[in-house]
Amino acid sequence: MSELEKQKKETIENLVAIGRLRSPEIKKAMMKVKRELFVLPSYKDEAWIDVALPIVGKATISAPHMYAIMFEEAKLKKGEKVLEIGSGSGYGAALMKELVGKEGKVITLEIDPEVYEFAKKNLKKADCTNVKIILSDGSVGYEKEAPYDCIFVTATAPEIPKPLIKQLKPEGRMLVPVGGIAGSQELIYIKKNKDGGLEERNICGVVFVPLRGKFGYKQI
Repeated sequence: MSELEKQKKETIENLVAIGRLRSPEIKKAMMKVKRELFVLPSYKDEAWIDVALPIVGKATISAPHMYAIMFEEAKLKKGEKVLEIGSGSGYGAALMKELVGKEGKVITLEIDPEVYEFAKKNLKKADCTNVKIILSDGSVGYEKEAPYDCIFVTATAPEIPKPLIKQLKPEGRMLVPVGGIAGSQELIYIKKNKDGGLEERNICGVVFVPLRGKFGYKQI
C-alpha cells in the first residue's frame, strides 16, 4: 500500500470514528474517487490530509470532512438530479456522480474560467466524463435543467440566492454557506416542502471562499 493510500484509509477511518462519516455509500464513493487527481501536482502528497488546499485562482478544494458533512446531510439517492454551484477542483461533482449513479445527473457551474478549465481537466483525468460542467454565473442557477432534487453551494453567499430556491423540486434539499467574506459563516440546510414552504436549520460554522455573481458578492 502506498503512502497516499495509507493516508486515505487513515483519514476516512478517522471520519468514521468521529461520526462525521456514517453512510456506507458515501464512504465507498470517497474510497473510490482519487482526490489526488483533483489537487495541484505540488500538493499530491497532501491530498488526503484532512485540510482544505489551494487550487488555481483564489479557489480551494475543501477538506475531506467537509464533503462528509455535506453529503451526510444531503442524503443523495440513486437517480437524483443535482446542481453544484462552484465546481472548484471538480472533486465534489465526482463524488456526487458516484452517489446518484448512472441513472442520476450532476450539473456543476463555475464562474471563473481558470477554475472551470482546472475542474474540467481533472474530471476528464478521473474518467468522470458523465458530469456536465458549465462556465456560468452559478448564483443564478441553471434554469434549463431545473428542477433539482438537491443543490450544493460551495461558496459563501451574503444570503440564500432566491433563484436557487425556485429551482428546487418540492421535497428538494439545498446546502448553502451564508455569512460574511471574512466574518462568521454558517452552513445551512434547506428543505422545500410540498407546498413550497421552507424548512431551514444551521448545521455548523464553516469557512468558504465568497460566492461571486449576481446573487453573490459583486465586489471581490
